[in-house]
Parts: sequence; C-alpha cells; structure tokens
Amino acid sequence: MAASIPSFTLNTGYKIPSVGIGCWMGAPGGGEIAAKMCKDALEAGYRHIDTAYGYGNEEYVGKAIRESGVPREEIFLTTKLPNHHHHKVKESLDESLAKLGVDYVDLYLIHWPQAYTEDNKPIPYGQSPTYVETWKEMEKLLDTGKVRSIGVSNFSIKLLEVLLRESDVVPATNQVECHPCLPSVDLKLWCEEKGILITAYSPLGRPGEYDGKPSLLQDPDVVSIAQAHNATPGQVTLSWGVKRGTIVIPKSENPERIKQNISLLDLTDEEMATLNAIHLKPGMHRSLLRYHQYSDDGTVLGWTYEQLGWNMTKGGIVCTIEP
Repeated sequence: MAASIPSFTLNTGYKIPSVGIGCWMGAPGGGEIAAKMCKDALEAGYRHIDTAYGYGNEEYVGKAIRESGVPREEIFLTTKLPNHHHHKVKESLDESLAKLGVDYVDLYLIHWPQAYTEDNKPIPYGQSPTYVETWKEMEKLLDTGKVRSIGVSNFSIKLLEVLLRESDVVPATNQVECHPCLPSVDLKLWCEEKGILITAYSPLGRPGEYDGKPSLLQDPDVVSIAQAHNATPGQVTLSWGVKRGTIVIPKSENPERIKQNISLLDLTDEEMATLNAIHLKPGMHRSLLRYHQYSDDGTVLGWTYEQLGWNMTKGGIVCTIEP
C-alpha cells in the first residue's frame, strides 16, 4: 500500500509524491544492494524512485520495480541525462529505458549543466553543446511518449534565467542539494514564481560525508525537535523539507530507516522557524557534500562557482546570509 504522504503537482499536471527513495550508491552503483533498497522502499509504501544513468544502477532499479509487484503506473520514476551524453540526448534516454526495462520515465532531468566529452573530460564553459542546446533536445522528448515531464538538476537562478529566455518549456523541477544548512531560499522562491518545484537531494546532508563539516543530524535544535516527537533527526529534516513545499529524496539501505524516512511529522510553526534559522548559525550555511573538494582550483566538475551561478567559495561555503 502506498504511504499516506502529500503529493505535489508539477507544471505538466502530473502528480509527484513528496518523498522518494534516492538511488545514489556511489561507484560502482550498488548492484543487488540497490535493488533490495528499492524493493524495501516500495514495500514500505514509497511510490517515487529517483535514479540516474550516472548512478550505474538503472538495471537494478528496473529489476526491483518488476519484482515488487507494484504496477509500473503507480510508481513515479525519475532518471537523468549524464554529462557525457549532452550531445546525444535521445540515444541516452533510450539506453536508460532499456536498462530500466520500462517504456517511459515520469521525469527526465539534465543531471548537471556541464557537458563532458565521450571520454568524460569537461567541455569548457560556453562551448557546444551548451545547456540551452541540450535542453532544446530534451524538449523534443516530450512528443515521443517516453517522458512525461522534463527538468534540470544543479541549476542556479543565473542559468535558469538564460534557459527560460532561450527555450519554450519551463522545467518541471530543479533538483538541488537542499537541507536546513543549505535552504536555498532565494532559488526556491524564484523557482516557485516560475512554476518550478524544488527537489531536494541529500536532504539529510549525506551523513557519511561530513569530513569535519557541520553535522546537521547532530545539531541540538534538530535533536531537540526529534525528541519532542519521539522521532529521528532525519524525520525532522525531511518533514521540514516537505512542509516548506519541496520534494525530498533521501537514500538509506536500512529497511527500518527507510520506513522512518517516509513517516512525516507534523511540525509546529515554531519548530519550522527554528529549523529555518539553522543556516544562520556560525559555520552552518554551506553545502555538506564532497564534490566541492574534487579539484584544487575551486571548480565543480569543470566550472567555477561564478559560471555555475553559485554564491559560494571553495568548499561549498555560502558567501552571504540568506533570510
């Protein structure tokens, strides 16, 4: 039975469950572990699965769907175009559909605005295929019956302004890192004005990647609210995300944690205000992910923060305080 959680309506008219299971497992994709995680999630009432070509586990996600007994039409399925396929959007989608073993996906995203060569080398900013050129190829997919909605991931206001000005279709969602340390208030408000829903990846701050960064789930305010509800800190942050109108896609391999993550709390206005202010604490307004450390020159997958339109310094530290 599907869990009793809110759904949101995309600008295409399709409904999307507010909580999904995220399938980023790290290299080489998780294999059977990913399949079991998705089956456990579907058994726990999830009806939203978020994967990507780049996660390396689409075959196992498809296997989980087939073996779950849940009809395909009851599952909202998202996958993503990898950086090194920006020049062959249609072909990449067909490859993902074949791996998943499905005829269509509910949502297809440009995973990152950066394009790579076939051998995974970053193409310099502004060179073809640009993210606008890639998006125009994405738009063509809507007439194929193979995708129901299209969207983007890791796009800033700066990039979206260009995209909307130079294309015809408004993205259905923008999937970005989002949690109380990185609420992206300005981006969220801007997207809402344009009819774009925010999907929050790493909504728990990806606890395994702290590496000395702030520990969101150990924040005293998060812990205190969790104790008041006899719940986990993870449930607090996920409930905060849904209550503020964002879709959340936590990942967990633990069956009990999977169940907890889709059991949302009824947070009070005071609790929401407390969580809204966490990023204002010293040292807390930042990304909690590792990819900010991948290069010595402060770029992320080949682009500078300025090119990405991210108001950050190296390490993912936000430069200014958002309200």
